[in-house]
Amino acid sequence: MHLAYPAVLSALLFCTGLYGVLARRNAILVLMSVELMLNAVNLNLVAFDVWLSKAAEETLHSGQALTLFTITIAAAEIGIGLAIVLAVHRNRGTADIDKLRDTAEGHEPDGPDHHDAGPAAQGEKAEATA
Repeated sequence: MHLAYPAVLSALLFCTGLYGVLARRNAILVLMSVELMLNAVNLNLVAFDVWLSKAAEETLHSGQALTLFTITIAAAEIGIGLAIVLAVHRNRGTADIDKLRDTAEGHEPDGPDHHDAGPAAQGEKAEATA
C-alpha cells in the first residue's frame, strides 16, 4: 500500500477533529473531537513507521511504541476530562461550553450588560433615564 492513502485518511480525520473542536458547544463532543485528532496522529505514526521500516533494515518500530504512549495519554485525558465535565454538569446543569464561560460563584447570568455595582447604581440609572 502506498503511503499516500493513510496520510490522506489521517489528514481527513485530523481536519474533522479540528472542525469538531472549533464548532461544537458540548464539552463531550469536544473531547471526542480531540480523540479523533489523536487517532489521526496515531495513524500517521504507524504508517510512517511501516514505510520507514521497509526502506531501512532496522525493525525498531518506534512509531508503534509512540502510538502506545499516545493511546495511554488519550485514555487518561478522556477519563479526567469526562470526570470534569460530569462534575461541572452536576453543579451547573449543563455541558454547554458557551454557558460555562463565567465560572465565578457570584455571577448572575442576566446578560452582558449587567455590570452594576448594586442597588445604588441601579437607582442612579433610573434617575438618569427619568
